[in-house]
Amino acid sequence: MAKRYALVVKKDCPTCELIAPLIPELAGALDGGLAVYVQDDPSFPGNCDAIDDGELAFSWRQEIEIVPTLLRGGEGDGSQFDERIMGWDRAEWREFTGIGRLGDSLPPHRPGCGSLTLAPGMPERLAARHRHFGARKIALASAEDDMESCFERGWTDGLPVVPPTPERVLRMLAGAGREADEIIGSIPPDQAPCSIEKLAINAVMAGCKPEYFPLVITAVEVALDDRFCMHGLLCTTYFSSPVVIVNGPAAQHVGMNSGVNALGQGNRANATIGRALQLIIRNVGGGKPGGIDRAAMGNPGKYTYCFAEDESDPDWPSLAMDRGFAREDSVVSLFAGEGLQAIVDQQSRTPESLAGSFAASLRTVAHYKLFGLCDAILVVSPEHRRVLREAGWTKETLREELYRLLRVPGQNLVRGAGGVAEGMPARLADRNLDKYRPDGLHIVSLGGRAGMFSAIIGGWVAAGERGSQLVSRKLEEASA
Repeated sequence: MAKRYALVVKKDCPTCELIAPLIPELAGALDGGLAVYVQDDPSFPGNCDAIDDGELAFSWRQEIEIVPTLLRGGEGDGSQFDERIMGWDRAEWREFTGIGRLGDSLPPHRPGCGSLTLAPGMPERLAARHRHFGARKIALASAEDDMESCFERGWTDGLPVVPPTPERVLRMLAGAGREADEIIGSIPPDQAPCSIEKLAINAVMAGCKPEYFPLVITAVEVALDDRFCMHGLLCTTYFSSPVVIVNGPAAQHVGMNSGVNALGQGNRANATIGRALQLIIRNVGGGKPGGIDRAAMGNPGKYTYCFAEDESDPDWPSLAMDRGFAREDSVVSLFAGEGLQAIVDQQSRTPESLAGSFAASLRTVAHYKLFGLCDAILVVSPEHRRVLREAGWTKETLREELYRLLRVPGQNLVRGAGGVAEGMPARLADRNLDKYRPDGLHIVSLGGRAGMFSAIIGGWVAAGERGSQLVSRKLEEASA
């Protein structure tokens, strides 16, 4: 059967006007016939029964980039055109069509013009109009306010969200390089299957830029690791929520904050990456306060708790390096943490004194008499890091000293000791107890260059194999 041909043109193109007189000759000579699609003015070219492609559906499906484009496709009435030439080149057109004297009166060559499918903003609009979305589409009445509609449908965390229009979702998907219908896993507590597309929808609502999306995906992958115990973290009445820590080049690439006010407001990447994770747990997994989320008080980190580590000191290993990754790796770690606890020490000028301050504060996490129940992150400021560095202390030296200082006789910790009913069981009175399990105290660096303030992010009182562990994952190379 004869090959089929199609020609895509627009009136507002000098090259299309140049080749327009050839159309009747082409239509008469090509055994399979010629369909002419016009992107702008359906009255053009006026010498054939042209097909109005003003909606650009045909041009979008055929991925037209230049007009004129002459397509040659499969036999019969199939819609696939697998060969093409673009612009006008007399020798090419003659070979392509088999018409030996085609275009004798025309110049030998003219470049084409850009297709209307590539006009600013048009690729996303066309994709939104013509592609299939796995997610359910919701049509709003003309009188509905899109922001308020998101609130009414329960999609928000209490703050306004960005309405997830198809165009915005497609732009987000473009930042990942992964298939929209890929299932990343089942989101607790409902264990609902979650596609990359659903992640993109929630990343849009959180206010993420497309370049943040690989970090969002990786954060969700970490949250679904059994070692993190996301389902349990949702169900607990404790304060804790996911804390997202980013190391490596990706943090700098997207402009995350690891310095002044890094744990506060003001940085879009920090704010929205952490928020996206929370919205995904809420909107896909069903983890809503008052439902499965039974936190007695919660903490502000349930909106977003996300930061990049300060990696400016080449002699201070990052958290990712502590976890076995290289400095050049982009890594996302999740920790089940509560709110921030300040450590003020403006007097210590020796590492021994500073370590004593850190240990005294770290002992109070959860309760000063409860040992081995939860993990913690010690957030060391640049000023305190300087005190350690000038004395020749490494990060590992500090960690070893903290564990030594945080080993306490059980008789001081049992219930009733010191007149406080809370404490450890009486059977542990004859032992020395460690405040943190061997892999339970993590150290990161963060903050501005002024102010001798460090901090603690206390963990969930269900740590280790029986509860939640800090989990890290490297960004996939395609997404990094």
